[in-house]
Amino acid sequence: MEDISILVLFLASIFTSNILLTNFLGMCSYLSVSRELKTAWGLGVSVVFVMAITSVANYLVYYYLLVPLGLEYLQYIAFIVVIAALVQIVEMVVERVSERLYASLGIFLPLITVNCAILGASLFLVIRRYDLVNSLVFGLGSGLGWLLAIMALAGIRLKMAGRSKVIPALEGPGIVLIVTGIIALGFIGFSGIVQIN
Repeated sequence: MEDISILVLFLASIFTSNILLTNFLGMCSYLSVSRELKTAWGLGVSVVFVMAITSVANYLVYYYLLVPLGLEYLQYIAFIVVIAALVQIVEMVVERVSERLYASLGIFLPLITVNCAILGASLFLVIRRYDLVNSLVFGLGSGLGWLLAIMALAGIRLKMAGRSKVIPALEGPGIVLIVTGIIALGFIGFSGIVQIN
């Protein structure tokens, strides 16, 4: 891994290397849950928490369990097991804290387990050989970037709901994908400031 500032890594993982808008990971829940601000916020915060914690947990599992035992080829299975366990904890907490949010998230809360953005963050930290601190910063920044993207889309969809006139061919997913592309262009505007590979 090249020497990279923690601040640069954090900002780049939020903006220029946004896991959702640059790598297109985690799109299914992003498109489905972004109809209302409250549910988008709830899922986004859950993704931030799970992504930050799983980045650290998967770093520890990979470098302190799989590598010493020569079991690196099991990283996908190990990462998914860690993610699934942490998502179960988040699901139980959300159910206890806010039953309304739990009901509005519906099936999408347990689906964080198979959200490819969370698995992707864990794989990126291994591929890029981040240390423990950088793994935490990258996981937290990637989660915040995902949250920022879903909140931007939810806000725009809320404004578009009653006011905009969309041609029938673009109603629904069509206009949502166009808006997502425009949001991605806005995030890429920061590439002159911070960027990671």
